[in-house]
Amino acid sequence: MAGGITETGELYSPYVGLVYMFNLIVGTGALTMPKAFATAGWVVSLGLISFLAFMSYMTTTFVIEAMAAANAQLRWKRREQEEVKDSDSTSDYSEDEDVIVRGRSEPETRPILSVQRQGGGGGGHVDHFDIVERVEMGQMASLFFNKVGVNMFYICMVVYLYGDLAIYAAAVPISLTEVACGNHSCSAGSVKYNDTDLCWGPVTRKDAYRVFLSIFTLMLGPFVFFDAQKTKYLQILTSLMRWIAFTMMIILALIRIGKGRGEGRPPVAQISGVPNLFGVCVYSFMCQHSLPSLVTPISDKRRVGTLVVCDYVLILGFYSLLSFTAIFCFDSSLLHDMYTLNFTDNCDVLDVAFLRYFLGLFPVFTISTNFPIIAVTLRNNWKTLFHRDGGTYPWVVDRVVFPLITLVPPVIVAFCTHNLESLVGITGAYAGTGIQYVIPALLVYFGRRHVEPMLGADEVNKHRSPFRHTFWVWFVVVWATFCLMFVTANIILEDTKK
Repeated sequence: MAGGITETGELYSPYVGLVYMFNLIVGTGALTMPKAFATAGWVVSLGLISFLAFMSYMTTTFVIEAMAAANAQLRWKRREQEEVKDSDSTSDYSEDEDVIVRGRSEPETRPILSVQRQGGGGGGHVDHFDIVERVEMGQMASLFFNKVGVNMFYICMVVYLYGDLAIYAAAVPISLTEVACGNHSCSAGSVKYNDTDLCWGPVTRKDAYRVFLSIFTLMLGPFVFFDAQKTKYLQILTSLMRWIAFTMMIILALIRIGKGRGEGRPPVAQISGVPNLFGVCVYSFMCQHSLPSLVTPISDKRRVGTLVVCDYVLILGFYSLLSFTAIFCFDSSLLHDMYTLNFTDNCDVLDVAFLRYFLGLFPVFTISTNFPIIAVTLRNNWKTLFHRDGGTYPWVVDRVVFPLITLVPPVIVAFCTHNLESLVGITGAYAGTGIQYVIPALLVYFGRRHVEPMLGADEVNKHRSPFRHTFWVWFVVVWATFCLMFVTANIILEDTKK
């Protein structure tokens, strides 16, 4: 996720890229959105999610422009190295021969700008901004930022991945607890259970949650000590399950509302729910960190801009449809942090036992396949953060310490709290703001400053953002700063009330 340059991989069409981006953005975070909508009010929620979709789209175009700038800088550096080798190879000639060779090769040893001007009229023009190498965000940070900036990037990425793992570690046991302890006999209806309610025998629901968390950790924790790779067929399977589940929930809620049995009476606006909604929405629009892996293999990149616009319009519509059907179908006080759980203990909405179990266990399957991959990514980011050129880690540090500092903190957080709405909100509001807003804005700003002196103002980045004025860069940074201050102030005020 935050590594260096890797192979581009097998190319695919823009339409396949559109589907991949849709699947990347619409993940498990969408399941926490309905409750956030209900607590903030439907008008405020619709306005905020629309604005945050626009902001996320803007920073996505920033990342794509920075990717093109990084490709251009890498080509320029490679050209420089070739020129140095060429000049070294002429050092064996006599002084007179050297003058002749240098005279002949002088146009080829000038900066790339002069070469491009020469080739432009003869059909030999090379577009340095072609995105042909996959340059991950960590590599872009090392190209455009100083040492402090690179370290801050990795710290932000590490914090975000910790939050991701804590959300995953809590979501699976919650779903398992609901299936094991929830009432699937169609006699309970919509019931909001407490942690102190009994699950089986003297074991409470909270104890059952921790038992399932321990099992989850023991089963998936060992993968952190090795390398785990996502397979193509696993992606297809989890994507298929996700879309069956999402479509089923939307249709079931629409049917219930259409029959006039909707229980939801959401408020129009409730400011106290805005900070958490902000974090949830930021988390649910997160894709910037994976754009290099997604965009680089697209065969026809002339349509990337259209692809991104279509994706964000579709995703905004999908989130709105999922959340609005939820808040008007279910009573706001009965909405679960994990929206799927509203269908597992309410037979009035879904009376087919198999489908209730499918929705209840759906997060278990999809999250369990992602947890090892995110954990390995976090472990590798830790290694990169502390890596020193030419140095190697002792075996114990490499194979034991780094995996443990990756696995233990999120599991401890999940043991202490299973409030998914808060976990998603805090992760999105803090680390998510850095990755989705601040880092893309700074990457495109410093990318422009690095590339223009090399190639000159005449060379136009064909992948440049529609928001090319510097105003938009600083607008994003100021907006992110304001949001962090607002969320922090709200958390402090909430704590003082308790």
